[in-house]
Amino acid sequence: GRRSQLLKGLPATTTVEENAAAGVSVYTFNVTVSPLSSEGVAIPTIVNSNPLTKAFDIEPKGDLEYRVVTTGNPVLDYETMPKSFDLQIFVEDTTGRTDLNILTVQVTDKNERPVFRGNMAIQTVAIYVLEGTPPECIYQVDAADPENAELNYSLLPAPVPFLVLESGAIFSTKELDYEKDPHCYFLNITVTDPDGLSSSKTVTINIININDERPYFTTKQRVYRIPEEQSPGTVVANITAKDPDDEDSSSRLFYSIQSSDQYFSINPSTGVLHVTGRIDRDAFPLRLHPNISVIVRVEDSPSSGHAREMEITIIIDDINDNPPGCNPSTFRKEANENMTAGTFLLGLRNYCKDIDVDPSNNLFNFTGLSGFGSNNFALESTVSGRLVMTENIDLENPANLGVEVYSLTVRVQDIACPNYSSKYPFYTSFDISYIIYIYIRIKPVNEFFPVFSNLSYEFNVPEITKVGSSIGRVNARDKDWPSSVITYSIVAGGGSRDYTNIFWISPTKGDVRILARLDYETTQKHILTVRASDQEKTATASVTVNVLEVNDEEPVCSPNFYSFQIPVSLAVGTNINGFRIECQDRDSDPRSFRYFINEGNVNNHFTFSPSAGSNTSRLILASRFDYESGLDTNWIYRLRVYITDDNLLSARDKATYLIKTGTVTLSIRVIPNPTTVIATTPGFTVVTKRENLYSESAWYVPFVITLGSLLLLGLLGYLGFLLATWVRTRCPPAGKADSAPLIHFTFCLSSQTMTKLNTVFDGEARDPVTGKMYEFNTRSGARRWKKSNEPLQLEPAVQVTPSATDDSGQGTDRVEAPSQKKPSEKRKEPTAETKAAAKPLAGQSETSGQDGQSEDRGLSSSAPQGRY
Repeated sequence: GRRSQLLKGLPATTTVEENAAAGVSVYTFNVTVSPLSSEGVAIPTIVNSNPLTKAFDIEPKGDLEYRVVTTGNPVLDYETMPKSFDLQIFVEDTTGRTDLNILTVQVTDKNERPVFRGNMAIQTVAIYVLEGTPPECIYQVDAADPENAELNYSLLPAPVPFLVLESGAIFSTKELDYEKDPHCYFLNITVTDPDGLSSSKTVTINIININDERPYFTTKQRVYRIPEEQSPGTVVANITAKDPDDEDSSSRLFYSIQSSDQYFSINPSTGVLHVTGRIDRDAFPLRLHPNISVIVRVEDSPSSGHAREMEITIIIDDINDNPPGCNPSTFRKEANENMTAGTFLLGLRNYCKDIDVDPSNNLFNFTGLSGFGSNNFALESTVSGRLVMTENIDLENPANLGVEVYSLTVRVQDIACPNYSSKYPFYTSFDISYIIYIYIRIKPVNEFFPVFSNLSYEFNVPEITKVGSSIGRVNARDKDWPSSVITYSIVAGGGSRDYTNIFWISPTKGDVRILARLDYETTQKHILTVRASDQEKTATASVTVNVLEVNDEEPVCSPNFYSFQIPVSLAVGTNINGFRIECQDRDSDPRSFRYFINEGNVNNHFTFSPSAGSNTSRLILASRFDYESGLDTNWIYRLRVYITDDNLLSARDKATYLIKTGTVTLSIRVIPNPTTVIATTPGFTVVTKRENLYSESAWYVPFVITLGSLLLLGLLGYLGFLLATWVRTRCPPAGKADSAPLIHFTFCLSSQTMTKLNTVFDGEARDPVTGKMYEFNTRSGARRWKKSNEPLQLEPAVQVTPSATDDSGQGTDRVEAPSQKKPSEKRKEPTAETKAAAKPLAGQSETSGQDGQSEDRGLSSSAPQGRY
């Protein structure tokens, strides 16, 4: 792996001439082989060069002999490239021995031919010189010598009006004339260096002709005549001219129209004048001046050349090219049906004319009345054009049924025959006419009244039909043609106590719909009066709406809420507290009621008898209570009772018929056996909840209530003040009692005693919000907070039973005296100040909430004392 002397003849220095072709040998060297090498060495390579280049390569020459040659890429140039290159040559044999040496190649200069630069180096230069140009420099030859030597320029052939200077500038030697001198010169330009090496190029010089003479017209005719309405492209005249500068060849002249003319144009190269726009002799300005003047200009150059102008006149002749015209061309008239024959409708002569200038071309008449229904109309004469009716028209007549508009056409015809064959052979005889369209609308007259398809209509509608549903349709027609647009309206009937309009009818279709819920139980039949109108005449019909009964009413039971107490030892089969429920259904038979308890009947202690087939039923204790064994744990039962009206339906009908259900809520408290047996009769307390609701939007309701309450309080206060004043005057002080009558004293004492008795509180309950106990009077409803050290003041016990529910659904209370009274052994007479309790507690107050509401229950006289 160490470096060895394998390259023989290196390092070395050699030379090569510039511009050497590829493959020129530059230097030859040998490579020695190591005795241990059996397969020779690899070809030496140039691993680097300074400056870097690819202009050299190594080729094998023979047995272990190699040479450095030029590659021609790039070609060596002494003037533009480095003058010397250091090539690093590397070799390695099979044993790993290497050698690296440098070969210095020096580039030598060589004399080269001069070269042309610029356009002459790549093409033959063509120079254009205008005739009449004075002598001047016309081109500058650009050439150079690679060795920067002085160059010499020469020009061949010699007898030409041009010369070349030492600077390479080519000059003309005279003013050239296109008509006298050759039109083209070929100059051979040669450039030579001091050693005699030269290069040659050809320069072409073209002489350009210029115009210096005015052209002239060769056409002599100045007036032309053509008929109007020539098609575009029609030739009017052929204008010709010549240019003296081009006598020996076809002139290159350009023609144009100088006057502003909209009818003609000229071919710029041939001079042919032809029609380009419509020429209408009957329109202005040609209607007054039919002669058209055109100025034609000829030039020998499109711009800034020599020119000459000529005026020609074109006369336009009138032809019968316009049909008679009518304004308007379409007429629309109206005539009432049954109009008498001979009635004048339209005069066409006032609307039509012919605009041809020549009087022989503007005469016309009216002919050819035709079209749908033309047999009902006629023209009085072909000249006047008056249109009249020939017979009356009845739209309802089967012969005219469906015909409302008649469309007629009238031909407006030229009288003169436009035959131009003798004067203008390209025309033939033709007919020029105009068509008028006349539409006559027969206005119908409203002659007939509308007639309903039936004198009366009857619709059967179930009472549960949805609001907005269609229940039937009425239909009316009249005999007028075309059929009048009939509108429908309800003019009578269809109202009730709650709704002014229960029914609505479609104004255009006659479709009857309901606007409010129908109720068979309120009204079984509605009779409407429906009007049909065609805007002028009217007719009426009766519509009977039979409301069909449907089971849509729920059973309503009284009472719908009941609360009571029963002893735990109540016998099975007993009618609980004599409770009986009474139900009514506006659309069901009393035998259709069926009773069952849906919720709260734990262990099935309660049942109804009878359970179906009657509008009354009693609550029965079905099984005894068993709290000792733990079977029963509830002391309060809230029963949800359902009353349905499906008892008379079969099992199949129940799946298809509409069934309604009413509900009753019962609250039952089971009273345990008391520790001290007191012969009492269980009682119950009914609490009726009343709640007034009003809409939030009715802001005036609380305002009116508050104002009324304030006025009432003020009135009561004023009355109390008057009463107190009256009592004070009637009841003198004690010192003056002797002078007062005895009967007056008795009255005052009685009034004071009555006032005290009315404030006796015989019941107590717990407030659900604060949890505090309060006392209340079962008669007056007065309440006060209970004092801890004050006993309950009692009145004779009363039993409160519920009364029937009123029409508003709110119950009223009825107070009855108990059948038995047992005074206490130590009863005291009430005084004016206080009253002591003279017997055991008649009952116990309880507070129970239902839906967040409190319920007050009074104390029964038969309830035992003690804590429950």
